[in-house]
Amino acid sequence: MINVTPEFWTALLSIIVIDLVLAGDNAIVIGLSARNVPKEQQKKVIFWGTAGAIVIRALLTFIALWLLRIPGLLLVGGVLLIWIAYKLLVEEKDHGDLQSGTSLWAAVRTILVADTVMGLDNVLAVAGAAHGDFLLVVLGLLISVPIVIWGSTLILRWVKQYPIILYVGAGVLAWTASKMIIDEPFIHSFFIDYPLLRYGFSIVMIAGVLLLGLRKNREREPA
Repeated sequence: MINVTPEFWTALLSIIVIDLVLAGDNAIVIGLSARNVPKEQQKKVIFWGTAGAIVIRALLTFIALWLLRIPGLLLVGGVLLIWIAYKLLVEEKDHGDLQSGTSLWAAVRTILVADTVMGLDNVLAVAGAAHGDFLLVVLGLLISVPIVIWGSTLILRWVKQYPIILYVGAGVLAWTASKMIIDEPFIHSFFIDYPLLRYGFSIVMIAGVLLLGLRKNREREPA
């Protein structure tokens, strides 16, 4: 029986947003990896690459959920996730040097290797948002991955046309990071005793990431 509390729906929505924002690059990888494969095999590459990516992502997230139970790692993961949120706003990515295989399984292998390496930020973010609930991870993947794969072009167009989408995603990541830090057993009791401090800390983390990202992006704009 699924415990459909408000916290469950909030966490599921956070996971979907995180998947959609961070998995856009993985959709690009799948598309680029299939480009040199014969046209009649491209759909198979996308299907098997997507299926493999989902399985690997689920396994890695399960491992991350387990690791985050080790004392101290929630704090480390939260700090790392804040950096990931900032990088989401300011990092300019280039996938042009991705080597694509010419056979079906070579292309699938390229997708799986690239997705494993590139998906580590996604895994950490989703594990933090799930708070130990593997069902949330699976539901988030089942909902968001098909959207990303088959709607990647549309999503990427939206992100370029409406940069605020990236800021919303970064805000969700920063909020997730703050919750991970607050839930760290070493310091959790301190935040429990001071509820205003707990909310204030989350607000400062979110505002800090967004303002620093906005400042960095404005510095890049031509005069």
